[in-house]
Amino acid sequence: MRRTAGVALLTAALVLGGVPIGADAAPEAADCASDWPTQRYLVVFETRPSPTAATESVNTACGELRTYYPEIGVGVADSSDDRFTDRLAPHHAFSSERTGDDVVSNLPAPRPHTGSDGVADLTDQQWNLRAVRAERAHARQRGSDDVVVGVLDSGVDPDHPDLRHAVDRTLSVGCLSGSPDPAPETWRPTTSAHGTHVAGVLAAADDGHGVTGISPGVRVASVRVIDDNGRVSPEAAVCGLLWAAKHGFTVVNGSFLVAPWPAVCARGPGHDVVREALSRALHYAHAKGTLTVVAASNKATELTPTRLGVNARSDPHACEALPAGLREAVSVSASTRTGHKAGYSAYGLGVIDLTAPGGDRGDCVLSTVPGGYGTLCGTSMAAPHVAGVAALVASEHPDATPDQLRKTLTDTATAVPCPSDYDLTGNGLQDAYCEGYTGYNGFYGHGRVDAVAALAGASR
Repeated sequence: MRRTAGVALLTAALVLGGVPIGADAAPEAADCASDWPTQRYLVVFETRPSPTAATESVNTACGELRTYYPEIGVGVADSSDDRFTDRLAPHHAFSSERTGDDVVSNLPAPRPHTGSDGVADLTDQQWNLRAVRAERAHARQRGSDDVVVGVLDSGVDPDHPDLRHAVDRTLSVGCLSGSPDPAPETWRPTTSAHGTHVAGVLAAADDGHGVTGISPGVRVASVRVIDDNGRVSPEAAVCGLLWAAKHGFTVVNGSFLVAPWPAVCARGPGHDVVREALSRALHYAHAKGTLTVVAASNKATELTPTRLGVNARSDPHACEALPAGLREAVSVSASTRTGHKAGYSAYGLGVIDLTAPGGDRGDCVLSTVPGGYGTLCGTSMAAPHVAGVAALVASEHPDATPDQLRKTLTDTATAVPCPSDYDLTGNGLQDAYCEGYTGYNGFYGHGRVDAVAALAGASR
């Protein structure tokens, strides 16, 4: 049964309380400054006010509400008044544009492999398919076009020969402004091949030419959230998650970190605002039946949900990747061709749910790029393996809930024990420490995703 729903525009914002913002002291129009460069803000309300009340609250604080997602009480506003956040209170609004951080997601250029016209079958070079037993799984399930996977990324090339069958243009949107825009120029890639590469790992055609995806029979929607600088603003991420939820996407793949914190251990003004908005968006998507799979990040950092019993949200020393550290997200670490944790991959007991091929150095993951094929390494490549297997299971069990899909993936994963030695440089020092046991640890979570086992396990 096709799970796509009717179109509906919505946006997200932090809840500010049960009364309009600034209701006790509404500034006169003359008090609103206009000599500050106009900035875009993510706004979170403590309650879920009506669109009219939300608009009045933002106007009172010298701003203009551009988009509002009443389902989660989050909005996107513009203001040229440098006191806008103070009027709302710092924990209610945040602008990533004011941080001065230009690049958040490091999007390397893929290593060119070959052009796409008339190319031979390249699946023998896809060691990653065999690592998760995808080729064997295809004998049973290749994916249904009733299943839609949202690729929240830098845009997907809909004209690539291996993706033409998969990209659903009617469900693709650009979210860079924080509001969904269906115009093709907003969701197509411009300067980055990242999204097209991720989409190929997921759903490249199994047609005897080029590469093959984990779930070649499903549809993908290009939901652009990464801009030309590699940034993912929190409002873009919220927009993408809400679009997916409102349109019945079965799975979302998010291979990105949210701005403005390039270092996942960093804290700054607005962190709680961003975390709250993303948490609400993920929770809403989960409740609407969408499973969200995310990359753990390439920071080689230990992500800790708790430290001595203290939640990471309140512990200034804890490291957290957004959205990977959030409860409803399935967080994926990257493993190499030999099955070990890639040196760049983030890790952490209680954060990592699964591991999948991300490659390293000379053995990166081969996939589609605009105009041909190329290799990339990263947790960005690992996540779509998990999203693809989830899509296969959902194709066979269309009524499965996100919790059921998640449980199937984790229960059937191939357990990978902590390594006895993790000295990658040969200097006698451990490059990272793995906590946990064979069935669940900080490097690999519940283990390596297994397409064959997941399909078999879901049928029990």
